[in-house]
Amino acid sequence: MTQTADQDQPAAQLPTFPMTRTCPFSPPEEYAKLRESEPVSRASLKVNGRPAWLVTTYEHVRAVLGDSRVSSNLKLPGYPHQFHIPEEMLQEVRLMLLSMDPPDHTAQRRMLIPEFTARRMRAIRPRIQEIVDARIDAMLAKGGPVDLVTALALPVPSLVICELLGVPYEDHAQFEEWSALMMNHDISPEEYGAAVVGLDTYLDKLITAKENEPGDDLISRFIEKNRAEPIADHTDIVTMARLMLVGGHETTANMISLGVLGLLEHPEQLAAVKADPTLLPGAVEELLRFFSISDSGTARVALEDIEIGGTTIRAGEGILPLNNSANHDESVFPDADTLDIRREDARSHLAFGYGIHQCIGQNLGRIELEIVYGTLFRRIPGLRLAAPLSELRFKDDAMVYGIYELPVTW
Repeated sequence: MTQTADQDQPAAQLPTFPMTRTCPFSPPEEYAKLRESEPVSRASLKVNGRPAWLVTTYEHVRAVLGDSRVSSNLKLPGYPHQFHIPEEMLQEVRLMLLSMDPPDHTAQRRMLIPEFTARRMRAIRPRIQEIVDARIDAMLAKGGPVDLVTALALPVPSLVICELLGVPYEDHAQFEEWSALMMNHDISPEEYGAAVVGLDTYLDKLITAKENEPGDDLISRFIEKNRAEPIADHTDIVTMARLMLVGGHETTANMISLGVLGLLEHPEQLAAVKADPTLLPGAVEELLRFFSISDSGTARVALEDIEIGGTTIRAGEGILPLNNSANHDESVFPDADTLDIRREDARSHLAFGYGIHQCIGQNLGRIELEIVYGTLFRRIPGLRLAAPLSELRFKDDAMVYGIYELPVTW
């Protein structure tokens, strides 16, 4: 039977999204209840009070993300925004790859995919290893305690993505500040707009320079391909570069620090990884599933009436397919709230999304995490927390979940 009654419920009477994690290692408690009783349900967005659909089971999240009748276009009415974006600013925004629909999305993704193949990532693995070793050398030279976020988790992916894109790493402090602001749910529209303008102005100058003197980097190669087969103008390339730069360090940095913390707080799992490094790839997949740090980064809006799990979602209504809930669905991942690095089905997680918008940089992220976790615990086997877990500050206010500081010693 098709359900439609909840669509007329006043937004003020709906639960508020995002929901808060009561345990840093678990999804919000409401997710399990929704999967059981109302897997497709309505919520009120904290940022603007507007209603949107929450989709919480693994089956239904995949169904939404694989459905061509839903759109990623954030300019469409009903799109469930997570930030305060004035309408006049929104309509001037250039769409990023994540916000494009075919055929524009197909054309841009096709040009970028060769940059992130498993073969290309394996080729740069030695360089990533050098970067990780250098940061750990610095940690050992300084001695503990250190903040692992600033000492390792943030600089490693920042350095890697800067080298891939051809962005000067000496500018990292500024673009990391802009990036952090852009990921924060709670900033004002003025602060958000200033961060976007600041980063785009910086990238505009950088890309103009590469258009005149291309180098051996992703942005330069994209410019050259685009000259041969034009699909984007200068501003489109700036927008693409912003996505690559922000996405290339923000998500991996948070997964490095959370993954280290998760292993430290599950010593039996950490002991298994130390004893058998062949478990590392599986451990990476399980940590990605367990934390699912980009829970609502797969926002969609219905282009026409669709039915998901017996519920009709009308054209123009916003949808939030929650991968953190899907990745803790007991029907797919038994004992889902337990971290188990030997979990055989962990790689079927949706932490990188699903469908045509699945994360294009997932091969890079996997290699970075594997190298960081393996190298850190091999070279500093006595690594331990230097502060109680209860004192750590988690990013409950951010689009990408993480931790602000991670004091460690050895």
